[in-house]
Amino acid sequence: MHEPEVNEDYRDAVLPGAQWEKRQFVRCDFTDADLRGLVTRGCTFDECNFSRADLGDSRHSSSAFRSCTFNRTVLGGSDWTGCSLLGSSFLDCRLRPVTLRDCDLSLVSLGGADLRGCDLSGLRLREANLTDAKLTKVDLRGADLTGTRLLGASLADADLRGARLDANGLRHAQLTGVHIDLDTAVAYAAAHGLIVH
Repeated sequence: MHEPEVNEDYRDAVLPGAQWEKRQFVRCDFTDADLRGLVTRGCTFDECNFSRADLGDSRHSSSAFRSCTFNRTVLGGSDWTGCSLLGSSFLDCRLRPVTLRDCDLSLVSLGGADLRGCDLSGLRLREANLTDAKLTKVDLRGADLTGTRLLGASLADADLRGARLDANGLRHAQLTGVHIDLDTAVAYAAAHGLIVH
């Protein structure tokens, strides 16, 4: 493992196609950096700023981006496998298409994010903020949405079968055409005051 890089300035860096393995970054600033095609393996980024950075077509495996800021960041075409994005915030980012497999997005802020048609199946999204997110036709099968804020989220035609979620949270989302399983249907009915026999 490399020595941690703390408070390093990578603003405006031009590093397309860089390959980083087992590097540690703490409170580093990647604002406006060109990181297109970046490959990370086993890296950690804590409280780093990726505002307006280009991470398009990047590949990340077993890396952690904890409490990082992604503001107007380009993430289209990026691929994340076995990564943690715990507590990171995404604001006005270009996220589609994005591939997320076996990732932990607990406490992530994706308010207003456009994730239409994305495959988020099996992901941990515990206590994430998905307020006003565009989740039309999103695959959330088997995802953990416990405590997730869904106020104003558009889940039209999304697939929530097997997802763990608070039925009460669904009350605040737009649900036209959502696919759910029987357990969720019963919990949703109960959250709306119905008595199920």
